[in-house]
Amino acid sequence: MHTAGAGEGAPQVDGVPSKHAAKKEAKRLEKEAKLAAKQLKQAAPASDKKAKADKEKTLKVEETVFENTTPKGEKKDMSQPMAASYNPHAVEAAWYDWWEAQGFFKPQTQSDGTAKPEGQFVIPAPPPNVTGSLHIGHALTVAIQDCLVRWNRMLGKTTLFVPGFDHAGISTQSVVERRLYKLEGKTRHDLGRETFLAKVLDWKNDYQARITNQLRRLGGSYDWDRVAFTMDPSLSKAVIETFCRLHEGGILYRANRLVNWCVKLNTTLSNLEVDQKQLEGRTLLNVPGYDLKEKFEFGVITSFAYPIQGSDEKIVVATTRPETMLGDSAIAVHPDDPRYKHLHGKFAKHPFVDRLLPIVTDAIVVDMEFGTGAVKITPAHDPNDYEVGVRHGLEFINILNDDGTLNANAGEKFQGMKRFHARREVVKALTEAGLFIEIKDNPMQIPICSKSGDIIEPILKPQWWVNCKPLAEEAIKRTRNGELMISPKQSEADWYRWLENIQDWCISRQLWWGHRCPAYFVRVEGVEADVNDGKNWVVGRTLEEATARAKALANGANFTLEQDEDVLDTWFSSGLWPFSIMGWPERTPDLSHYYPASMLETGWDILFFWVARMVLLGIYLTDKVPFSEVLCHAMVRDAHGRKMSKSLGNVVDPLDVIYGLPLADLHKKLYEGNLDEKEITKAIAGQKKDFPRGIPECGTDGLRFALCAYSGGGRDINLDILRVEGYRKFCNKIFNATKFAMLKLDSTFIPNALPTPTGNESLVEKWILHKLNIASANVNSSFEQRNFMAATTAVYNFWLYELCDVFIEAMKPMTDPAVTLETRISAQQTLYTCLDYGLRLLHPFMPFVTEELWQRLPRRINDGPSIMVSRYPTQDASFVFDDAESQFELVFSVVRTGRSLAASYNLQSDIQLFIHASDIAETALLESQAPTIGSLIKGCTKVAVIGDLSQLPPGCGSTALSPTVAVYLAVQGFIDLEAEVAKLEKKIHAVNLNLDKLLKVMSQPDYRDSVPTTVQQANEDKQKVLEAEIAALEQSKSMFQKLQ
Repeated sequence: MHTAGAGEGAPQVDGVPSKHAAKKEAKRLEKEAKLAAKQLKQAAPASDKKAKADKEKTLKVEETVFENTTPKGEKKDMSQPMAASYNPHAVEAAWYDWWEAQGFFKPQTQSDGTAKPEGQFVIPAPPPNVTGSLHIGHALTVAIQDCLVRWNRMLGKTTLFVPGFDHAGISTQSVVERRLYKLEGKTRHDLGRETFLAKVLDWKNDYQARITNQLRRLGGSYDWDRVAFTMDPSLSKAVIETFCRLHEGGILYRANRLVNWCVKLNTTLSNLEVDQKQLEGRTLLNVPGYDLKEKFEFGVITSFAYPIQGSDEKIVVATTRPETMLGDSAIAVHPDDPRYKHLHGKFAKHPFVDRLLPIVTDAIVVDMEFGTGAVKITPAHDPNDYEVGVRHGLEFINILNDDGTLNANAGEKFQGMKRFHARREVVKALTEAGLFIEIKDNPMQIPICSKSGDIIEPILKPQWWVNCKPLAEEAIKRTRNGELMISPKQSEADWYRWLENIQDWCISRQLWWGHRCPAYFVRVEGVEADVNDGKNWVVGRTLEEATARAKALANGANFTLEQDEDVLDTWFSSGLWPFSIMGWPERTPDLSHYYPASMLETGWDILFFWVARMVLLGIYLTDKVPFSEVLCHAMVRDAHGRKMSKSLGNVVDPLDVIYGLPLADLHKKLYEGNLDEKEITKAIAGQKKDFPRGIPECGTDGLRFALCAYSGGGRDINLDILRVEGYRKFCNKIFNATKFAMLKLDSTFIPNALPTPTGNESLVEKWILHKLNIASANVNSSFEQRNFMAATTAVYNFWLYELCDVFIEAMKPMTDPAVTLETRISAQQTLYTCLDYGLRLLHPFMPFVTEELWQRLPRRINDGPSIMVSRYPTQDASFVFDDAESQFELVFSVVRTGRSLAASYNLQSDIQLFIHASDIAETALLESQAPTIGSLIKGCTKVAVIGDLSQLPPGCGSTALSPTVAVYLAVQGFIDLEAEVAKLEKKIHAVNLNLDKLLKVMSQPDYRDSVPTTVQQANEDKQKVLEAEIAALEQSKSMFQKLQ
């Protein structure tokens, strides 16, 4: 997390730092944060370390004893003096409950319930899974979404931010099952469906409460009266309605097709829940469900021969899964391959089961140039072979039980074996039969369950499927028509690519936790009906509706209904989220007013899991794209770029960053999960490396600002907690600066009703108002562009480099008792406007500290009760002072030069500056700003503007700013004259070399004709500066020589 925005001189376009500048600045600021942390550690002398340690212990004790005494929902008492230092725990207390009690999170509408004239902004918050607590990636989601909601609310819009939770079928059932086995040694089958689901519900209630606390603590301004859960009655009704409508529309159908089967979880998975693991060759891997000491061979291809029936000939085939040969039902060759034309129509004999395999010709699946040109066909266990089986009417032979053991179809010798044990035994049996040929390395991908890590098996299962093609075609059309905007552009390209190649979606899951399929098999008395055939099934919104449909199907015969045991894919219900939370399928006021939503913000990694399905179902069911914009944020990784993983010990709970956590307590949290002892040991080692001193207390505001400052449009964020701590220090800076500035606003101060300048402002006041206006424009523009890094950079720069470093220091002389009342009041009004607007600019990112400080400021007449419902600063023409900006730039250039000169001579006190200006206007300007210049240079006791070099005291160091301005520093008595003369001679020589190079370029014969006039002008200006610099250095050299 960088701790500052783009520094002075960063290249800008239309007032916004360029991408290159932003990246460069982010790197610089990261270094600064690390350096600051190091300096802080080394700040005390060795002799003071014990005292410092004692002091720190005392501070920690004082911090831990803070107790929030504000009654829940009441406003914090701000009449007490500000604390001595910033304490995030104290600052962030009580405000959230007060905001909620005041109804600030609820949408503010017109009297008829419609949106305010300023517009509307609605975000359906992605519902976190109740599988476990939120991690730092969720904190990024909350930070981005809530800062957008708060920004739009402060712009005066009607805003709605709807919270909710997802039941997460596979993940939640899996984690509860693992916990049950770890603690009690039991499976769900030992408990039975009803008792097990009661345990899952207990888990859900526990973690929903934990997550709710996390979301509140992160400052999310959700309308909690509208909180939803995907298995709530109203949302379950939407699920049933969707299933029935899709079935009635011919989009949803039942079929016995290949599915991705996870043996470990004992359920079907969609293609999106399967990861592809790349192997470069022979690799030994552990497989879930087997002894950890056992490893199985992958990344190889095994060749073996089938004997041809009725001859001594053999045909050689190859496979990466030898055990599947037990389910082979054919061998395919290319129809034009001369090697096998004599075998067309013949059969191969299976060596282990009583089965003949027809040799079929297929130009689609067979490549004559690959391998032997003969391909074994296993239609029930391979997607390509499945298509061959359909084309040729082959037998589909399933050899696997759901638990991963082989069934009777695999033959008596192999029946009951686990699949990867069978793999070894098949190769052994082929060898004994003289049919084994060879095993070779084979680069390949293997399908892995993203939930359990198990090897996926393609098997035949009768399931419910959604035909996605027509839905995707409409989604593509709507997106191209501009109804949906997807950013960043890379995600938009992924969107089209995936929709154009979409496959049918299997929505059946062999689980207990979830929405049970509202589908019923109709068993008609006296009729043998195929359970795999969808014609024998009915669907119904209620049992009564299903029964009525079954009666029509049975045609007067007696029948019974058997509801499908399976539940629906979690993404099926979450795909309805934007409209089911608004009451659909009922026509509710919320659905009328707040659907479609304005935006869906989420991680790019679930663009297809979730976002696409919401769009497909939303268009089909409501004829509206469910949101007009999709914003994909980055994936949060650790500081080393690794994916967050519990077994690595790098998963971070945002509350631990907010409150801080010692290393020992981090270790303890590992035992709360389902990690085994080996994984815990590995995770502890990872924590020791990444968090040797534990996690420091950073507060919500520091964390939110840091996460937003990371978000510049990339696909990954490498989160360093030390950089988050840097933004806690930024909060401290804001706190202390406001505390100091308020000392300048005495008890008699009353802010003007409007912030409009009065015309009495000094130069530095005009400059800071101009800079405030630029910051406001840049932050709003960055919000509109969804560039949170640029937004945080703009507001950070204003606070740190302009308000704190310059204006608050420069205004000190203007609040001196000796100045006129008019001058003092003007400075106070400007300071107040900068604090007020500066806190408002920060509020979407840092809601707590800004509310705390804003509540301590005096109020304008028309101010609201809270900063979160005050108006957000936007560009204001009355704050534009272009001339003042350019004039103060000269003044500040003198300040920077004076600081640099003093540092070069190691002067820290009694600094006396002399400014030589040959231009009348510049002379007048600098004379008027001498007090400001003096106040901005620490240790400066004198600033004099001279028109004649004879007015300089003897012995001055110098630097030329321009051809007309040079800065001199009195250094007599502080330097070694001989050494200083030598230094000046070297500098003069170096500047002369630069001047000679420039003059050589400018003297080229074709210079005037070939070089652009803008470059020529720049070179002429540079020449004048170099000549002025030489003159100033010569002046200093002459002075020092005279003193020798």
